[in-house]
Amino acid sequence: MPKFLRSLPVLALAITAATRLGAEARYLHLEIGDPERRNQTVPLAIDTIVDSRSGETLTPAELAVRLAETRIVFVGESHTSIEFHNAQLRLIQELHRAGREVLIGLEMYPYTRQQPLDDWTAGHYTEEGFVALSHWYDNWGYHWNYYREIFDFARRNQLQMLAVNAPRKVVSEVRKKGFENLTEEEAAHIPADIDTDSAEHRQLFKSYFDEEDILHFGMSDEQWEGMFKAQCTWDATMGFNSVRGLEARGGEDAIMVVLIGSGHVAYGLGIERQSAQWFDGQMASVIPTPVRDDEGELIAEVQASYADFVWGLPAETEALYPSLGLSTKTTDDGELEVILVSEETAAERAGFATGDVLLAVDGHPLAGKEDLATAQSHWRWGDATRLSVRRGEETLELAVEFKRREPDESALDHAPDSAEE
Repeated sequence: MPKFLRSLPVLALAITAATRLGAEARYLHLEIGDPERRNQTVPLAIDTIVDSRSGETLTPAELAVRLAETRIVFVGESHTSIEFHNAQLRLIQELHRAGREVLIGLEMYPYTRQQPLDDWTAGHYTEEGFVALSHWYDNWGYHWNYYREIFDFARRNQLQMLAVNAPRKVVSEVRKKGFENLTEEEAAHIPADIDTDSAEHRQLFKSYFDEEDILHFGMSDEQWEGMFKAQCTWDATMGFNSVRGLEARGGEDAIMVVLIGSGHVAYGLGIERQSAQWFDGQMASVIPTPVRDDEGELIAEVQASYADFVWGLPAETEALYPSLGLSTKTTDDGELEVILVSEETAAERAGFATGDVLLAVDGHPLAGKEDLATAQSHWRWGDATRLSVRRGEETLELAVEFKRREPDESALDHAPDSAEE
């Protein structure tokens, strides 16, 4: 699974890490999407933005000019990559500098949590107060510092920030029981029209999961279908709320910049395709993309239909902040049960196992995933912690050390300044 899907609560399964992507980075080279570009490729180079329609290279300022007629731009991200978030911030800054009214759509908050965002931009919260009172670590879980500069720029420049996601529980219910069995209250949180008929979107969706990913490739066709419907629900709801937010809050020249996982943006098959049901204005996609894959192999080019603009980034061998590397679900009793321990992670090295119930961190009881995510936000590389778990009838203390991996020798080769060697 690519990095932009790692740590994503994929379809309510809360996957924090998964199998490593093969060197071929197959999801970047699918002949799907725009028929005019699907059989073409564009080069990928560090700190270079490529217009995939014309092949021209652009600076961030030139990209803002190129988006002059665009009303909604979807900007992909890998949630735990600071390089992705730096690119997102740079685009927002350049659009603002160009005189555009910029609204920012946020995947991390369900639309029902809009008020804390309005209070933030109005200056009613301290930073610490916003993180706590908006329940950042419940709604999202990833380190606040990955997004801090974006939120700070928005507040200092009075840029509206809009919550566009669906409530997590509703997406989970779609996965489990489909659209037709939702309650009236659940159905009210998502658009009436959600398109699940795209064969290309299904192909893209499956390409994100490695065949060695037992958790997913062992699923039945019915389970795959439930996951795909949930993915489409995410895309459609975020698209619908982005369109509605732009129309309700933006002026004639406003642009909605939607910050969202790259998997929702790729090939125009996710959120953009769903949004076209309600919006006939100009939309565009920007996907920052590392020039090396998870195994250190150079990615010299990507399919031209992957995004309207591809922004080359340096590869990151590790996230800026450490994480456990396990996935949990909340049981009916409100406990955190481990459903996946990812390979080559702190959790695997500490001896966590599927089925463990997380009880406490350094002696502090865990009341839910927000407590765990908040504790995780304090960890830094080189730190150590202890987690209490219940395994069957036994309570265990597991010692966790957060240490970065030594890079492979191949990764020590100097990264080229461009995609050409």
